[in-house]
Amino acid sequence: QVQLVESGGGSVQAGGFLKLPCEASGRPHRNTYMGWFRQAPGKEREGVAAFDSENTTTYADSVKGRFAISKDNAKNTLYLQMNSLKPEDTAMYYCRWYTPGSHEYSYWGQGTQVTVFL
Repeated sequence: QVQLVESGGGSVQAGGFLKLPCEASGRPHRNTYMGWFRQAPGKEREGVAAFDSENTTTYADSVKGRFAISKDNAKNTLYLQMNSLKPEDTAMYYCRWYTPGSHEYSYWGQGTQVTVFL
C-alpha cells in the first residue's frame, strides 16, 4: 500500500520560494508516474508537474521556468521547487503516484497549503 505525505507549505510573499517534499511509503512499479497537482478555491484540480515512467518531466505552462520537479529515489521522496511565486500560485498542493488510465493505481497525499501574498 502506498502512502504519500506532503509538507513544506506555508505563506510567502510574491517573488519568494518554497520547496515541497512528498515522502512515500511503498515502492513504485515500473509504470508509475509521479506528479504534483494543485487546487485553488473554486477551481478544479490541475496538474503542475510530473515525471512519467521514463523520467521525462512535463510542466503546466503557468509554471514553466519557475517550478522544478525532482526526486530522490534513495529517500523515496518527490520534490517541487517553486521559485518566483505569484499570488495565483495560491492553492492546496498534492502529490500523486499513478498510472494514467488506471483507477486502481492512483494514490494521493493529503495536501499542503501554499499561500502567496503581495
